[in-house]
Amino acid sequence: MSVTVLEHPEPWTEDEFFALGETSNRIELIDGSLWVSPAPSKRHQHIAFLLAMGLYEAAERAGYLVLQDVNLRLAGGRIVQPDIVVADTDDLGTTVEATEARLVVEVVSPSNAGTDRLLKPQLYAAAGIGWYLRVEQPDDSVELHLEKLSGAHYVSHAVAGPGQALTADDLFPFRLEVASLLHRRRGG
Repeated sequence: MSVTVLEHPEPWTEDEFFALGETSNRIELIDGSLWVSPAPSKRHQHIAFLLAMGLYEAAERAGYLVLQDVNLRLAGGRIVQPDIVVADTDDLGTTVEATEARLVVEVVSPSNAGTDRLLKPQLYAAAGIGWYLRVEQPDDSVELHLEKLSGAHYVSHAVAGPGQALTADDLFPFRLEVASLLHRRRGG
């Protein structure tokens, strides 16, 4: 099936969404609508990569996979692409089910701030995903906000800023040094 976004007047189905194939844009399906955003900034991608690396060993010890930019099905007709998903799943296929997700990570950038702070946490909570890690980038630093599902909403569990570490034992034991997320390769 070859359909362009502009030629599609009715709500999108999951089959049509998946028929779009791989693109350089991030495309998400929310209740029949496509949300399209350009690839994240280099800094955003670097922080997400370093976070994935920081979570990898601890997640693997717990029997989980750490996946970047994977399709996460929250419900029928709701497929999003978080920056990172830690999941109790195998490495086959293209989609992680919400019931497999243990932790979802979003790195907040100016272009997606409202979505990552307000909308996506509501969608993740409605899907029953137990943990949400929001990464803020104030000025030239990084803050980690780990939130735990409580009822129908997330509540703050731990916050770590520059010079601190984020630790968690309830989900799976891990420790993330905030300073390790600030390493940048500089030209020269």
